[in-house]
Amino acid sequence: MSQFFNSIGRGFRGRKLDKTKPPPPPPGPGNGGNGGAGGNGGGGFNPSPGNLMPGSPSGPRITQKPLFLCKPFVTSQLVKGSFSTIVVLPRYVDQGEWLALNLFEFFDMLNKFYGVVQEFCTPQACPSMSAGPGLDYSWLDANKKPLRLPATTYIEYVLQWISNRINDESIFPTKANPTTNSAVNTPSSGSASGSPAGTSGATGQTWIGKDGGFPPNFYVTCKAIYKQMFRVFAHIYHTHFAKIVHMSLEAHFNSFFAHFIHFARAFELLERRDIEPLRSLIDSFEEQGLFKDNERSREQ
Repeated sequence: MSQFFNSIGRGFRGRKLDKTKPPPPPPGPGNGGNGGAGGNGGGGFNPSPGNLMPGSPSGPRITQKPLFLCKPFVTSQLVKGSFSTIVVLPRYVDQGEWLALNLFEFFDMLNKFYGVVQEFCTPQACPSMSAGPGLDYSWLDANKKPLRLPATTYIEYVLQWISNRINDESIFPTKANPTTNSAVNTPSSGSASGSPAGTSGATGQTWIGKDGGFPPNFYVTCKAIYKQMFRVFAHIYHTHFAKIVHMSLEAHFNSFFAHFIHFARAFELLERRDIEPLRSLIDSFEEQGLFKDNERSREQ
């Protein structure tokens, strides 16, 4: 898997979040709500729990197929075949560790891709965090009122919010867990499923990641982070994909997104409503066979 990430990471101008001078948070409560993954850390960066605001009316709109759904771009991939072998939970690996590892790598790569188009994502060019015609992601203010922000501001808030959480030792511990690993997750018949069933309140207080030393709210936090990363994908695809094509990165970006979605499906990290802005693209990837299970993945 690391070789795949390395292959799509070559040639990128990496961007690093400035931890010393984070962007000022928008109006809102200090601790996260539904989108705040339990309110642990974050320094006041609180993505809305999933609101979409209707775009400002601008007269009759002619629906045009997005560039990312047009050939040859929609079929441009670095990887031929299914991503199953690099998504399935490896035998003898704790599910929490697998989720954390992949989340870190997805975040790092998404940060790099955004760095490629960041100079074009200005308040003038992207006055809202659009996810296609008529759909904008919003922030919630202290009165739970949707707040429209420029995409560059929204994305910087999101990236800082995620960075704060993945660097929070109470959510993503880096020290070895003193408990035994006798109950480490192993896949049943190679299944990669990561259902949240039993995450909290179950008999014996079991939850995803417990044996790896992760807290009870770990899985919920991963889902919240994953949802915010998807929003960045949606904005780049709908607004900046032409720039991606201009730099000949469409195969890299499509492969990265297909891997991201396959992993989300395997471990139930995104709700059906979360993926609506890119459902047509995901359906196309499905038709291309990128999400099919294969014999090798089942044997793991």
